[in-house]
Amino acid sequence: MARDSQNARKGLALLLLTPPLLMAVPAQAVDNLAFKGTLVNAPCTLRVGDEDIMLDFGTVIDKYLYSDSRTPSRAFSLHLDDCDTAVMTGVKLTFSGTESAGLPGLLVLDATSVARGVAIGMETSGGQALPLNVQGSTTPLTPGNMVIALQAYVQAEPAAQASKGIVRGPFTATATFALEYQ
Repeated sequence: MARDSQNARKGLALLLLTPPLLMAVPAQAVDNLAFKGTLVNAPCTLRVGDEDIMLDFGTVIDKYLYSDSRTPSRAFSLHLDDCDTAVMTGVKLTFSGTESAGLPGLLVLDATSVARGVAIGMETSGGQALPLNVQGSTTPLTPGNMVIALQAYVQAEPAAQASKGIVRGPFTATATFALEYQ
């Protein structure tokens, strides 16, 4: 009988341990990871380093902005490599960012800037304006490697220029560019 009592205790112990396992319900996962994108056949490759361009205007003297309203343009370039014109033949460039209230189409300075009363303008190497948030005209692709030559400048906002209210100090401005192949 001792043996039956010992087996009964083992059975009871096993039964006491089993219910939590029997009642466990598999955890339901919540969707918290998503992947998306677009797979395309791009005719060119943007050269490494051109995805994050820094253009230093150096020292900009306010008295020249009061007399000339803008600085001379500073050149920068986008390099498109391994272009295959059998895939597409042109590209349109769009600069996006926050526009200056005083100079629509030009880029406002970042909020962290000390300087005030100026904005950043962009243009082609030939001086054709490239307003923010407006897609530019089509640039024909060249087979192989090619360069899209661009320029930027600092311009005084009309109200700041008229009132001699340009605030001197360091400044930054940030824009994003997009290439749309045609």
